[in-house]
Amino acid sequence: MGRLAGRGVFDPAGERIGKLRDVLVVYRAQVAPRVVGLIVEIPGKRRVFVPIGRVTSMGSGQIIMTGLINVRRFEQRGGETRILAEMIGQEVRLVEGNVAARIEDAAIDRTRAGEWVVSQLFVRLPKPSGPFAKGDSRTVTWNEVRRESEGSAPNSAELLIQTMVDLKPADLAEALLELPDQRMIEVVGELPDDRVADALEEMVEDDQLALLAQLPRDRAADVLDQMEADDAADLISALPTAQGEQLLDLMEPEEAEDVRRLLEYGADTAGGLMSPTPIVLSAESSVAEGLAMIRRSEVPVAMASAVYVTHPPYETPTGEYLGMAHFQRMLRFPPHERLSALLDTEVEAVPVHASTAEVARRLASYDMVALPVIDENRQLVGVVTVDDVLDHLLPDDWRHADDETGGGL
Repeated sequence: MGRLAGRGVFDPAGERIGKLRDVLVVYRAQVAPRVVGLIVEIPGKRRVFVPIGRVTSMGSGQIIMTGLINVRRFEQRGGETRILAEMIGQEVRLVEGNVAARIEDAAIDRTRAGEWVVSQLFVRLPKPSGPFAKGDSRTVTWNEVRRESEGSAPNSAELLIQTMVDLKPADLAEALLELPDQRMIEVVGELPDDRVADALEEMVEDDQLALLAQLPRDRAADVLDQMEADDAADLISALPTAQGEQLLDLMEPEEAEDVRRLLEYGADTAGGLMSPTPIVLSAESSVAEGLAMIRRSEVPVAMASAVYVTHPPYETPTGEYLGMAHFQRMLRFPPHERLSALLDTEVEAVPVHASTAEVARRLASYDMVALPVIDENRQLVGVVTVDDVLDHLLPDDWRHADDETGGGL
């Protein structure tokens, strides 16, 4: 399975249909689990179910299938088990010697009768005085093991995480939420803080709160440090006041300060929507300096559409706001040109207490993806982007909106 996860799924003509994300099996008494189908990710990041009877071959790093598939989003049924998400990591006991072991990979094969089954397991044994991670390993058949429990062992999500490394944040969030609760906690426990933050930013509030509740407080604070300040502020504002304060106290002081500042504004105002970390430069800065700041990989796309020029200081809340220099306009000027020569002063900055509707109207009127936000002293306090506004205006369940149309590919 480890070699097939993420591999392409093709039709007989060689056209790519999608990529394999998992294999679905059902347990049976006394015999190896039967494979019932594949979970395939098709274009649009939709995960669908492909019955195993449609698979004609599986090998050489690819899967060939025939016939049409239903593109309705996959939903797991009772009694079904996912190999990557659930089986791998389970504790079993070797029949010979009654020795505990942990499943680290599984192989599936077609029997002479044409049935696909879990044929072999790659398991790791513990050393007498050490953890599973450094134990001996061996390959066994299903008949050589006995299942220990339904749960999976701690620190056993490595292979599953390998299938998620290429996922974008929204897809990572969806993949995590599809997992059984215990398995999701294990995976989150091994993911880096920044990847957990990426996923949290793409979840609805109820899912965010449920996941955050499963994290130790120190880890939760570390994850909040990695989130965009406006997203972290939204999440903390949904928590009980005492719990939110505890997490703010555990966060890095600089990150916590940004979040505290955002919490002072109403959720449906420009101040509540904005990011407090725009790219701010002086009027004497050069075009080359502006482009270098935009070029940084950690700068979100919408935020990279412009740099903002103010009087000192250059950290929000800044000195008086002077104007913005658009990325495309900077490309038309020589690198040594000062930003003061190409400022757009016609686009009005948004007052910090402006409503979401007003922000949306200005973004549409100016045909912009980001607008500066100023306070009553004309200090730049942040930038509100079109994605911030859309997140606020769209229905709460927009991320889970599903195409109800059936059909095949």
